[in-house]
Amino acid sequence: QVHLVESGGGLVQTGGSLRLSCAASGSIFEINVMGWHRQAPGKQRELVATVTRRGNTNYADSVKGRATISTDNAKNTVYLQMNSLKPEDTAVYYCYAGGVYSTSPVRGPYDYWGRGAQVTVSS
Repeated sequence: QVHLVESGGGLVQTGGSLRLSCAASGSIFEINVMGWHRQAPGKQRELVATVTRRGNTNYADSVKGRATISTDNAKNTVYLQMNSLKPEDTAVYYCYAGGVYSTSPVRGPYDYWGRGAQVTVSS
């Protein structure tokens, strides 16, 4: 079994910054992509940013220039640095790990989600 645990959410003022972290644990052999999605109240979950094992990144237009996604592959951890935060960034941010192969038992690829971290940007 693979678990994702997010940290770093909270309350921040407009224009502020925060850094989300997500650590994947379990009998992991390989993770092919990690990323962040978010869901605001009354809205569908949307992609924020992803990064592949090879370091290729993808960002939603709404966060381009304000967000940076990075990984520590040795620690199976993904980070999301967000700057110049806006009230519309308020949402629950979910960590995602895709194309995961695990070793005990040997299985995959599967996708996993974290439980979410609340980010609230006050105006």
